[in-house]
Amino acid sequence: MLKFSVIQRLSKRLHVRCTGRLFNDAEAAYVESILMQQPAIEKAQFFTRSRDLIIQHTGDEIAVRDALVALNTLDFTQAPALTEYSPRLVNKKYKESMLNQTLVYLGKKLLLPAPINMVWSWFNALKFAKTAVTMLWHRKLTVEVLDGVAITVSLLRGDVSTAGAIMYLLGIGETLEEWTLRKSVLNLAESMSLNVDKVWVKVDGVEVSRPVAEVVEGDQVVLRQGEVVPLDGVVLEGVVLVNESSMTGEPEPVRRDEGCSVYAGTVVEEGTCVIEVRGNSKSSRYEQIVALIEESEQMKSGMEQKAFHMADKLVPISFAGTLLTYLLTRNTMKALSFLMVDFSCALKLSIPLAVLSAMEEASKRGITVKGGKYLEQIAAADVIVFDKTGTLTKAEPVFEDIITFDGNDADDMLMLAACLEEHFPHSMAKAVVNAAEQHNLPHKEKHSSKVEYIVAHGIASKVGNRKCRIGSAHFIFDDEKTVIPDGEQDKFDNLPSGFSHLYLAISGRLAAVLLIKDPIREEAKQVIQDLHDLGIKKVVMMTGDSQRNAERVAQEIGIDEVHAEVLPGDKAAYVKQAKEEGYTVMMIGDGINDSPALSEAHVGIAMNEGAPIAQKIANVTVSSDDLSSIVDLRRIAMKLMDRIQFNYNSIVGVNGALVGLGLFQVLTPSTTAWMHNMFTLGIGLRSMTPLLPAKKDSTDEMAIETEAQVVA
Repeated sequence: MLKFSVIQRLSKRLHVRCTGRLFNDAEAAYVESILMQQPAIEKAQFFTRSRDLIIQHTGDEIAVRDALVALNTLDFTQAPALTEYSPRLVNKKYKESMLNQTLVYLGKKLLLPAPINMVWSWFNALKFAKTAVTMLWHRKLTVEVLDGVAITVSLLRGDVSTAGAIMYLLGIGETLEEWTLRKSVLNLAESMSLNVDKVWVKVDGVEVSRPVAEVVEGDQVVLRQGEVVPLDGVVLEGVVLVNESSMTGEPEPVRRDEGCSVYAGTVVEEGTCVIEVRGNSKSSRYEQIVALIEESEQMKSGMEQKAFHMADKLVPISFAGTLLTYLLTRNTMKALSFLMVDFSCALKLSIPLAVLSAMEEASKRGITVKGGKYLEQIAAADVIVFDKTGTLTKAEPVFEDIITFDGNDADDMLMLAACLEEHFPHSMAKAVVNAAEQHNLPHKEKHSSKVEYIVAHGIASKVGNRKCRIGSAHFIFDDEKTVIPDGEQDKFDNLPSGFSHLYLAISGRLAAVLLIKDPIREEAKQVIQDLHDLGIKKVVMMTGDSQRNAERVAQEIGIDEVHAEVLPGDKAAYVKQAKEEGYTVMMIGDGINDSPALSEAHVGIAMNEGAPIAQKIANVTVSSDDLSSIVDLRRIAMKLMDRIQFNYNSIVGVNGALVGLGLFQVLTPSTTAWMHNMFTLGIGLRSMTPLLPAKKDSTDEMAIETEAQVVA
């Protein structure tokens, strides 16, 4: 049992100190994960060195109780081992790397005798000189050449301090750049984590729901449209189109039929199949995917690449200035002024740090951005396309009532609807399944044929010899030619308004209409107004819902343009057309229907509790259930672009001024190098500051308990 003491209790913060033994990173991660499973706990941080645990919660006393109960029931034998891709270990690795570099730099400078320091500096300089020679051999005049020459010239002049500072800053910059790219990769890989609890396994011809952890090699798993492939396997039956964009970056789905392999983390976009599992949940292609992504430059933002390219373009100017100054003045000190001010140091330090800091800031607000380049596109976006259900309206529509036709029993129809809907991950389907459970209606499999999902239309199956269809009015009446039973036309014409209608048909006759309440998010109207204020030219809502319901929502919250009763292809076509017209488009959705448009948009954003396919395809996922996170994301992205531009202009301006002061001998080369290094550190520290002010806490945080209290 874990021994701990409550050190401090605030209204929304709990400080606990664990005692009795030391803890490793795997155990710390385990404690954090267990605590984060509690609904009222917003964040948990375990510091292994001090053994302090900081818990942030909603402020409810129940949250404190849940946290303490969870700590009392911890079983460290269940703590999973961490892989090298664990965010905790990766962040620790880079933080310790930067700390070690700093300690070595200061220790060498302050403690080593000058001769030993000189030898050490020459040894460290060899790799920079080697890189510079390699670039020149390939006829490339890049910042690496300038770095190598500046360091070598400083050492030849005996200026060990300047050479050491340049090498230290370059090392820190490279670490930060690598950390930024690695974090982008981890965010992408984490978004691909299965998050699948149960799968349908075929046993003796019958589908059985089974936890994914219990699936073993050789099991036959049934996959349907919109579902994540939970494990690596081979297709035994059926033909599917699989979206592998999260693994390959290619948006077009690929065909997988009998004998073809499918991989964990990809998503079935169309069709149904049965796969034979060829591994377990711990042997998927996760590590290969991470390696694949790391080999590409897709995670860097265009601004980062542009800044580095601009730094390369400044290199010939630096060398030309050095040579020209020496030829005109024959003054070595003046000529060296061009070499001692290295523009790339500040660029390589500040820009990756700014991007990393922005991604961290977004993460703290419940937003996972899968790469720096998407922040740039979010800042540039001028059109936003919203889905309605689960996005502008509440993530969980609620079943309100069922109106039966043709003499059917309400409970029987609700049970049948739940039986059909439980196979498909959509907010409407969840509402029906939850309603059946709340009414104590067990919905065991009743259909005698496979369940087919028809995107943006509905579900088709059979119960005995009777055709069962459930879905939209277009699907039920236009496609399936369903008829309304005799004498019940008036009942149909007077269905309650203000609800989304889900139609259930049996053998071509209307059997029931389910009324689904689709409440608008309280913050939606303010969010739309804020997005307009932040430069969005047009806010569009596209939904498969009825025109009447769509217009009601749009009018209430201030949408500019409404498209109702649309198919998934219509959403994607609209996004494509907007792109062709020169707009930068963000698409925000949560369902299977949104996946083509999410792929087509410059930036696809999946909301909390969305369908797995939306979560996998999207470039950004929002775990918060608050739509205002989109406004926060836009502000973070815009301020990041402002910061990068400011950093670039400042670096060119300040360093240019230092070069000028060196030319006129106002400053010596050593002084200009020192001032350049101080400026580089300063702009790097500024890049770490938050882009947005911290959210105000509605409850005043007051200390309730500061005395240590032994709980266990």
